[in-house]
Amino acid sequence: MRYKDSSADLDRTLMALADPIRRRILQRLATSEARVTDVAGEFSISLNSVSKHIRLLERAKLVDRKVVGREHILRFRPEPLSEAQQWIARQQAFWASRLQAIDDLLTAEDASNESTNPKEHRHGKDH
Repeated sequence: MRYKDSSADLDRTLMALADPIRRRILQRLATSEARVTDVAGEFSISLNSVSKHIRLLERAKLVDRKVVGREHILRFRPEPLSEAQQWIARQQAFWASRLQAIDDLLTAEDASNESTNPKEHRHGKDH
């Protein structure tokens, strides 16, 4: 069950990062906490639209909201990005090893062909 939860978290993180407005909101919050209205003021879209983006970032656990009186203060949470980065690193390592195995196989095949037909191989290179 842990895998399913982890996969859903990763899906939410990647979905949140897929939109340029949400990435800009995260960049803004990475510098300091901010009120929702201050964040919204930096965009040429409605407060309602910015609020929808913020809610998606909250579901992805990339943003925390603290209510102080009537103010809603937003804070960036980098932990889901670290988890996504770890997943990407695992994928890179897996595919790098698979590609290296293919390269090794092709190199061995070339060496085998060269040793069984050295004249033919040299002739092909000369012309």
